Amino acid sequence: MSGRDLLNEAANGAEEAAGTRDDVATVTFDDAHVLANPWGVDLSDRRNMLKVASERLSLVRYVFLVQIEDGIASAAQRASLEYADAVLIGWPETDADDVVAVDDERYRDVVEQTMLMEDYIDRFRAMERDGDIDGMTDTLIRITERVAHVRRAFQPTFLLPTFAEIRRVVQDEWNEDMGKIDPDGESSDDRAQELTLQQEIDRGAADSAAVDVQERR
Repeated sequence: MSGRDLLNEAANGAEEAAGTRDDVATVTFDDAHVLANPWGVDLSDRRNMLKVASERLSLVRYVFLVQIEDGIASAAQRASLEYADAVLIGWPETDADDVVAVDDERYRDVVEQTMLMEDYIDRFRAMERDGDIDGMTDTLIRITERVAHVRRAFQPTFLLPTFAEIRRVVQDEWNEDMGKIDPDGESSDDRAQELTLQQEIDRGAADSAAVDVQERR
């Protein structure tokens, strides 16, 4: 089964579950806030959003891996994949001791992040159809960021690395690997990619700082 088929099957399964299980079709915050539930999970237990986030990211990560495994992955591709791995590693069960209950405000944020995740997954599916590996690489980062927000809400004591941190380590490793392949120097294309990677690092650091400021508020 291709990566595209896996994503389509997951999307269809979520739609069927939402359409056939009336008891979990929506969840009500109060009289003014009713949330649609496309995943077919019981949202009366808010911790089930942990399952949604991890399962969706795991699927997208696998599809991305299939796309890049036949060639030599670029530093950007490696970093995107390793960021997803870092966020998924040791994913907690919903009843884990360090998983906390979230209040209404925090839960709304979790739901917003999850819906953003789904928007990015739709883009990822379109890019996979078009063979846009660069777009998939960047979009996997965006999906992972949304999932990291969800995990941080329910498991605040678990320290999650930022993409900028992952990128710096991967860039060093990639440079070392490329030096072994071409010890005489780097081409102009390599230099251009390095500059692009540094811009991504700077953007990731800025995004992370903005998130920290928002969470302190």
